[in-house]
Amino acid sequence: MSLARLLRRLLPLLFLLGLGWFLWKKVQPALFDNPLNPEPRITVTHNTVLEKVEALGRLELVRYHFKDVVEYKKSTYRFLPDAKVALIVAGDAVGCLDLRRVKAQDVVFEGDSVVRIALPAAELCTWQVDHSQSRVYSVENGFFKDAELVDAGYKYAEANVRTAALQSGILAQTEQNAEKILRPMLETMTGRRVVLIHQMAAPQMPVRR
Repeated sequence: MSLARLLRRLLPLLFLLGLGWFLWKKVQPALFDNPLNPEPRITVTHNTVLEKVEALGRLELVRYHFKDVVEYKKSTYRFLPDAKVALIVAGDAVGCLDLRRVKAQDVVFEGDSVVRIALPAAELCTWQVDHSQSRVYSVENGFFKDAELVDAGYKYAEANVRTAALQSGILAQTEQNAEKILRPMLETMTGRRVVLIHQMAAPQMPVRR
């Protein structure tokens, strides 16, 4: 067989092989990509707006930490057992003085060595549940409303943090800490002996009947 006849017979085969290779390169990405689990496409759109600028003047002087076991029970239907959740709750309460309420007339200089400052009454600034240190111990008879039951239990626990802080004397401790912390700081700043007193409450107008 001559070389020319051999090339004529091999030419179609080479053409088919080349065409097959070209088509394989085209369809290969589609065959190996998983269409059921495509690469996630993430799009984030946001528009941050500054709504309010608030001046802060609260001086935090004491923080109380609480630990409590709360059992919150809710009656549902007459013939069904009560829904109940047990929580192990950690909470914080902070006592402070709002120094924004100190006016010019509340600072009185006496001679060359004394300054008398009238401070506002102590306040309970914040009280909250520390969810990072709290957990749900058990939920019973939630009837597919476990999340609502847990949320109600946490709300009750947060209100109880406020009550417990006030009953534990956090306001009196705040005033004591003002003497220990604020007075030495003011004496260093002014070079005078500082006397801290309480602001006088405004007299209440009589109610007309």
